This record gives sequence, structure tokens and C-alpha cells, in this order.
Amino acid sequence: MATENGVKYMKQLCRHWGHKFTVEFDETHGRIELPQTVCTLDVLPAALKVSLDVAGDGDLKRMETVVEEHVKRFAFNEELAFSWASEN
Repeated sequence: MATENGVKYMKQLCRHWGHKFTVEFDETHGRIELPQTVCTLDVLPAALKVSLDVAGDGDLKRMETVVEEHVKRFAFNEELAFSWASEN
């Protein structure tokens, strides 16, 4: 997603979920271990790349929606457009 606030949103999401899940992050990369899903966040120039690795019979569309809703709550002053793409 295009944003100048990638570091901010990545850190907020990692801190938010860090109370319930295993999380690690630094200034440019985050990793969140959700049930049946690993969410990876990479801060790029003017963008935040979010990748989901859903195990087994996990629901990819549901997890995309969950991540989008959380990030959009943190970005209430900015209109974000997610563009999910399969890497297969």
C-alpha cells in the first residue's frame, strides 16, 4: 500500500498484536505469528508491503480483511488502498 507512514503503521500493528501473539520488529521489518498465519511487514520508500502466509486450511481472504481493518484504524487520517496479490 502506498504511504509515507509505513514505519508508523508497521510498529502500531506489531505493538497492538504483540499482547496476544509472537511479534518481532525493527525500523523496517515486522513479523507477526497469528493463528495459522504469519504476517510479514516490510517498509519500503513511500509504501508498506504486507505479506500473509496462511497455513493449511486457513482463510486467506478473512486474514486479508482482518489486517486491512486493523491498519486502517491506525491510519484514520489517511486513505489507504490495499492491493493484495498472489505470489504463486
